[in-house]
Amino acid sequence: MQQRNNYTEIEEFLDDESFKSWVLFDENHQGWEEWTLENSSRAKLVEEARLWVLAMKFPKPDLSHEAVQSALEATWGKIEKRRSNKPVTKLWKNHWLSRVAAILVFGLLSGWLYNNHIASTKSVLTYNELINKTEEGLVEQTNNSDKPQTITLSDGSSVLLQPNSKLSYPKIFVGNERKVYLSGEGFFEISKNPEKPFFVFANEIVTKVVGTSFRIKAYANQPNVEVVVRTGKVKVRSNQLIANSKDELIVLLPNQALRFTRQNLTFNKITDITQDESLSHSASNIEQLGFEFADIPVSQIFKTIEQAYLVKIDFPQAKLKDCYLTTSLGDQPLPEKLKIICKSLGNNTSYEMNGNQIIIMSDGCN
Repeated sequence: MQQRNNYTEIEEFLDDESFKSWVLFDENHQGWEEWTLENSSRAKLVEEARLWVLAMKFPKPDLSHEAVQSALEATWGKIEKRRSNKPVTKLWKNHWLSRVAAILVFGLLSGWLYNNHIASTKSVLTYNELINKTEEGLVEQTNNSDKPQTITLSDGSSVLLQPNSKLSYPKIFVGNERKVYLSGEGFFEISKNPEKPFFVFANEIVTKVVGTSFRIKAYANQPNVEVVVRTGKVKVRSNQLIANSKDELIVLLPNQALRFTRQNLTFNKITDITQDESLSHSASNIEQLGFEFADIPVSQIFKTIEQAYLVKIDFPQAKLKDCYLTTSLGDQPLPEKLKIICKSLGNNTSYEMNGNQIIIMSDGCN
């Protein structure tokens, strides 16, 4: 692992199997992501090596060796001239790289030149680049387990973070906005505060809400980004990190969704998610279960919460066995749901939450 600290050429990265696994399959077993962020000066070299690895996935055109070398040299010259005044890297001099030169020239690099010379730059910042640009001190939580994890934010909002996902957020929200950063998938229930709107930055898109519940799916290795609204209203737009992109604003209401297609940078609004097969099948328990309770045993309410959030609730069953509640919890974050239940029960009822474990303490109901 320490050998990579001495890497100074792109070829060294291309010979590293763990690096290629990280780029192609998002297998970060050797901590490439963290290693890259440790030193900003190595980020450019890593990014160029990453582009070479990705380019190898393009089909190889039928071109002569001489044509490949000439095209690659000319292409890299144009790229480097636009990006900096530094000398062009002579990667084509390496014999084995000539086998992928055609791929680069007529695949990845041709597309890069098209965007820069014809269609203007459309570079999209990743999750890591987004959080590096903020001056806020952020806490990052990664779900490496095989089950969703519940995250409670300082404003009382809650996020059900799916496996292979991560969320960055400030310990305490300051100023007149609340901002978090998502990579992967999460179900958000936002505490209402009209004076302090909530923003979720998920790679190419930004979702703005005041108080509502919705799901965002933004995995880096998938072709689409999706926003699905359960309650309330959200506004979705481009994160304006795509140069010269149209700042399109989409308003979504309950049971509506938006699908952002990365290939052509387009927004597709879906007015009825039940008519979209993939969205219907991907809905989680928390999106399907109802939270309107009319004279329902509190034990059943706890069971519904367990099913929705995949948590475990321990409570004094004997003391609460005859307790019934009528309440509406559909638009409330998990902590607020628990507070409402405890307040309704009275008699010194309270709760403690540690990860996915919830303990209810009570002397019984009023």
